[in-house]
Amino acid sequence: MTRGPEAGPRVGFWHPASLIATWFGAGLVPKVPGTAGSLAALPFAWLIQWAFGPVGLALAALVLFVLGWWASMIIVKESEEPDPGRIVVDEVAGQWLTLVIAPLDPVFYALGFVLFRIADIWKPWPVGAIDRRVKGGIGVMLDDLFAGIYAGAVLYLIVTIATTAKVL
Repeated sequence: MTRGPEAGPRVGFWHPASLIATWFGAGLVPKVPGTAGSLAALPFAWLIQWAFGPVGLALAALVLFVLGWWASMIIVKESEEPDPGRIVVDEVAGQWLTLVIAPLDPVFYALGFVLFRIADIWKPWPVGAIDRRVKGGIGVMLDDLFAGIYAGAVLYLIVTIATTAKVL
């Protein structure tokens, strides 16, 4: 696609919207930017949850959702693509949301990562419908919010069963 004058100036890597949207470059990984974004989210989630608990991680996910909406809106307009692959802040926010209920345990974090990736790729209803119908920066962010809710619900069940049965 050619860029029209209404698209505005090209957004470089160091622009705050680009840094946020690509999660500091994780979205520039070839072939698997979404997976790279989800992986890059894990250490930040761990640190936030360690320092501020699950409520802090939930608040961080909410703040990142709003920042991601803003950044995605700019990158979508600049690129003239509905959901550029380099935008991975949506995966980061969704991954953090999934991990809100996870204890600080590498097993549960790994499980949360896998569950989120499955929900994000599979796109169960309404995730797929949102992905197809809602456009712009909010559309980029919203489907991963719902994927995070689904993955978090499944993770919650697993954590509850595992801790009740003292399996893990």
